[in-house]
Amino acid sequence: MIRRLLLVALLASLSIVIRNEIARAGDWLQWRGPQGTGQSDEKSAPLTWSKTENVKWKVALDGPGNSSPIVVGQKVFITHAPAKSPLRGIQCYNRSSGELIWKHQVEYSEKEPTYQTNWYCSSSPVSDGQRVIAWYGSPGIFCYDLDGKVLWQKDLGKVEHIWGFASSPVIYENLVILNFGPGLNAFVIALDKQSGTEVWRKTFPSQTSDKIGEFRGSWSTPVVFQDGSRTVLLLSLPDKLWAVDPKTGEEVWLCGGLSNHLVYTSPLVAGDVVVAMGGFGGPALAVKGGGKGDVTETNRLWHHTQKNPQRVGSGVIVGEYLYILNEPGIAWCLDVKTGEKKWEQRLDRGNTWSSMVHAAGRLYVSNKQGTTFVIEPNPAEYKQLAENKFGEPIDSSLAFSNGQIFIRTHQNLYCIEAK
Repeated sequence: MIRRLLLVALLASLSIVIRNEIARAGDWLQWRGPQGTGQSDEKSAPLTWSKTENVKWKVALDGPGNSSPIVVGQKVFITHAPAKSPLRGIQCYNRSSGELIWKHQVEYSEKEPTYQTNWYCSSSPVSDGQRVIAWYGSPGIFCYDLDGKVLWQKDLGKVEHIWGFASSPVIYENLVILNFGPGLNAFVIALDKQSGTEVWRKTFPSQTSDKIGEFRGSWSTPVVFQDGSRTVLLLSLPDKLWAVDPKTGEEVWLCGGLSNHLVYTSPLVAGDVVVAMGGFGGPALAVKGGGKGDVTETNRLWHHTQKNPQRVGSGVIVGEYLYILNEPGIAWCLDVKTGEKKWEQRLDRGNTWSSMVHAAGRLYVSNKQGTTFVIEPNPAEYKQLAENKFGEPIDSSLAFSNGQIFIRTHQNLYCIEAK
């Protein structure tokens, strides 16, 4: 009888766990989705929308912003800095209605340099389903529970670069890891996600600048990569792509070739191959994982040294092909293993900072004019499936969750749902 009761209790507990896991299966917990690579496991998503078509709700924002939404259960989070204000913070919305549930703001009155279209709070938040962590630049990094209580905060110093900051924190096991910078004060840091205690910090060669206006730095968000039997943290930094132990920051391997000193995009992963791309017309490279030490000569598969288009938004890999919308509005398809360009296509006159997402078997990417292009991932030719125009500038990337798309423009936060 006792065994039967214990078995019933155990099955009931497992049922609760399973139900919770199912309920959270569609969460979009960080910038660029579950793995930080722009991949979504969504089977269905809206193909078309406009300001009136397939809009479940929209809420007005009191100022522009470049950070992207994340989705945790029935809550949607964005970091936000109201226009012409010293305030920076995070806002939590009801997923069903768009109603503001809570917000927390901090005031930072000191002058912090940034680019004229790189608004404060460009870093997207991250969550493990229990807490939400947001980085506000010089005011520091903050950890909240899902109801808005501040669990801890950490002052990491000033961000001092003429173009501001943009890298987003990521979570690995019990750590929250941040590529802090760029500028005079630049490093990669890991904090205990429950307490904010510093676990490790490392400044990599060429990561810092000698002066605020120097054209050097990384705005790239790190990516956790399963490199064979080991887990590494991929860092696209000036001059090199680094793979380090996420628990210690110690070097596992590195690959040279990002020698233009400016990096915006995040590393992309295809099986055991990693692709890293420089910005400001700089080089791109692919490297096979599994190495140790400097693998530039042994594991690098290809290296594009010619002047490439400016790249701010990250691409996405589908199968053996990489798709990216370069900053001038020119889409490329590349063979991951050879670097061969399969096709290129100008999508519009508008530039783009948005990163591409692969969802429901399609590619989604927005531009600064507020148009989101939906493209078929086809290496043989460019094939556009839809062109959705908002007419409101978009610099953020789209978030996908349980058949819905969340889009942050400079004026509004939208929930898109097919009717």
